[in-house]
Amino acid sequence: MADKGFITCLWFDGKAQEAAEYYVSVFKDSRLGRTLTYPEDTPGEAGAVMTVEFTANGQEFVALNGGPEFTFNEAISFQIMCEDQEEVDHYWNRLTEGGGQPGPCGWLKDRFGVSWQVVPKRLMQMYGGTGADREKGDRAMRAMLSMSKLDIAALEKAYAGE
Repeated sequence: MADKGFITCLWFDGKAQEAAEYYVSVFKDSRLGRTLTYPEDTPGEAGAVMTVEFTANGQEFVALNGGPEFTFNEAISFQIMCEDQEEVDHYWNRLTEGGGQPGPCGWLKDRFGVSWQVVPKRLMQMYGGTGADREKGDRAMRAMLSMSKLDIAALEKAYAGE
């Protein structure tokens, strides 16, 4: 793990190892790192997994088995900027499998309760890119607001006024 910069710490209740392995399986440029266990005379059970370092999509994380005191909510989410519908479908399907929950407007919660936004880069170009036509962008935005998983072809149609 890096000794400078940002590393995101995700707090789990006993599922740090499972979560790290899962995220590494979902994203490219991913790998597991060091696993540390709780020593004797600490808040955790001696020998149980305390932290798992991992990299997902090139971003460094630490999964911490901290206990039930804290849970995830939508105040923090990770945006996945997707090149095409295949990529949108991949992340949407993988992150909702096994108990994840689809949400509105490209948002979802995975089976661990972590919130994600699966967003086509094209939507951002339609709505706010350089030289974007505001009226067309507004149509694309209204179409997006009616969706759960985002559909690039439907967004393009709305953008074009079809």
